[in-house]
Parts: sequence; C-alpha cells; structure tokens
Amino acid sequence: MTTSPKTLGSLFDSFEHEAFRLETLDDYSRSGSVDAYRAFLAGEAQPADYNTDWVEELRSHTDTGKRVYRVHVLSRPLTDYLRFELGWGYQKNMTGGEEFFILDITDKNNPLRNVPDFWLFDSGAVAVMKYDGHGKYLGSEILPAERTAEFTQYRDTALVHAEPFTDWWARHGS
Repeated sequence: MTTSPKTLGSLFDSFEHEAFRLETLDDYSRSGSVDAYRAFLAGEAQPADYNTDWVEELRSHTDTGKRVYRVHVLSRPLTDYLRFELGWGYQKNMTGGEEFFILDITDKNNPLRNVPDFWLFDSGAVAVMKYDGHGKYLGSEILPAERTAEFTQYRDTALVHAEPFTDWWARHGS
C-alpha cells in the first residue's frame, strides 16, 4: 500500500530518538530541488535559500537531541546528481545537524544488494521509499511492525560497512 507523504511526515513528527535513511540510487533528480540541480549543472552558485525548509526541520529535531542520519550506497565515478547531492545537499544539511555516511562499493561487493531505500524511525517504524526508474519519488509504504527487525539489520549492516561522509568526501569529493 502506498501512502501519502503526509503519512511519512507524521513519522517525522512523532519519532522520539532517531531517524535513519538508507539511500541506494544514483539519481533522485526528479524528486525535488529540480531548479537547484539545474543551477548546479549550469555552474551557478548555490542559492542562499537552498534546502532551507529541510534544514529547519532537521534543527527542530537535532536541537532537542534527536539523531537524523543516513547512509548512501554508491560507486565512483559519481553521477552528476550525486555530485550535486553530496556537494550541495549533504554539505547544507549538515548545518542542520544531519549526519551522513558513505558505503562506497566501487571496489567491493554491495552488502545491501536489492535492499530498497527506506526511513527507519526509532527502530520501530519503517517507510520504504518508492521511485520510478528516473529518480522520481512515487510515495512510501509503511511496513507492518513485524518487518522492523529486518530493516534494523539493514541499517546496522550499512553502518558497519560505511564511513563518515566528511572522511570519504576529503578523498573523493569534487
């Protein structure tokens, strides 16, 4: 069952300790920030108001001690979209307290092959993110509680194999 973003939003409104995101795609360019992505591709400067709403949302959580963090599974060379997301998005979102990790599978097997993008809230609620083949967000599916342990294990696996974004970016960023 696909739910509306409002349902996913309610999970953000109600989590108490942590929200974890696994990203597995190389392109989310049709899911938001389309104008900013075009500006990035054109070599323009990052707009001052880029991602402001999300950074404020992040601060509303991180300022109260909640953790928001994600792992992105990727390989090099980076797609244009990933250069944008990591160079503009992650850098900006860190100002709101979000933490980022990279699981670089360029020279190794993917320990999370076929695992979908998802959000995990307080290790108690899972929202699987649905995308078309062109990076457009289609909605999310809130999974039954009995699937939570499976996705908690995916999170743990991702974190074991990932490294802090800032370390990875210092070596591979553009």
